[in-house]
Amino acid sequence: MIDLGFTLSSEEFAPRDLVRTAVRAEEAGFGYALISDHFHPWSDAQGHSPFVWVVIGAVAQATSALRLGTGVTCPTMRMHPALVAQAAATAADTMPGRFFLGVGTGEALNEHIIGRHWPAYAVRLEMLKEAVGVIRKLWKGELASWYGKYFTVENARIYTLPDELPPLYVAAAGEESATAAGELGDGLISTTPEKDIVTQFEKSGGKGKPRYAQMTVCWASTDKKAKETAMKYWNTGGIAGPLKGELPLPSQMEAAAKLVKEDDLAKDVICGPDPQKHLTEIRKFADAGFDHVYVHQVGPEQEECIRFYQREIVPQLRKLAA
Repeated sequence: MIDLGFTLSSEEFAPRDLVRTAVRAEEAGFGYALISDHFHPWSDAQGHSPFVWVVIGAVAQATSALRLGTGVTCPTMRMHPALVAQAAATAADTMPGRFFLGVGTGEALNEHIIGRHWPAYAVRLEMLKEAVGVIRKLWKGELASWYGKYFTVENARIYTLPDELPPLYVAAAGEESATAAGELGDGLISTTPEKDIVTQFEKSGGKGKPRYAQMTVCWASTDKKAKETAMKYWNTGGIAGPLKGELPLPSQMEAAAKLVKEDDLAKDVICGPDPQKHLTEIRKFADAGFDHVYVHQVGPEQEECIRFYQREIVPQLRKLAA
């Protein structure tokens, strides 16, 4: 059976709303959630972007069983990998056995703010690989230094470590990043039902490791309302991946999203209240080789979507598994 989770979308909601959604997801039977780590929202219409590590601490105290991971953190520019190592260790200590760290190469939208040159993707992937090395070295809890190509750490030691270190999952959207995820990560995170990504991940050392995928939906009482909501809050989701990673401002995202048409967006966002549409999309991820699917509900109707999945989707998945 696919392990279902839920997305806590930091771009769309204030901190206390994210915590309430986490509590409801746990009550509804979702086993885990991933929370986005942004400095900016994708668009002004979304309107939020709290500091994720504070929200994680609040979720840790408000829940008792929900597993929580970052989906995903870029540990190379806005946040130095030494600080990410410390933050993740603290998060894992506040929720023993329930926290995992998701990392990726990042987007200019969030990382340009420190005023450094935004590197080409190949360089960003190199930086990510080195950053993972820094994090894992510091997680040993020993006094450590690192003099690498991109990062320097001098005489650093993380004193507060959890009894069990958190898993580190790597985000991938193509062959190169899937290879890195298999080589460096304890699991895979992706956003599309692409079998080639899973295959490359497994070939590169990921066989037997967890495979997470985010599935974007917009539940509403009608298909029409769902499409309208998706266009209002998630039209940037229709921007081609390479371009989306390069634009530094929400206003530029919004300008690019003017080219996105409602029907085109509906191909990527499962819209409306028909359970079969949602189940069919979950099957696509399962057929591609993912064993975890976490639902990203676009727009304000988070509670309604959680109830819909609790009532309509989870029982059907259990029947299929049986």
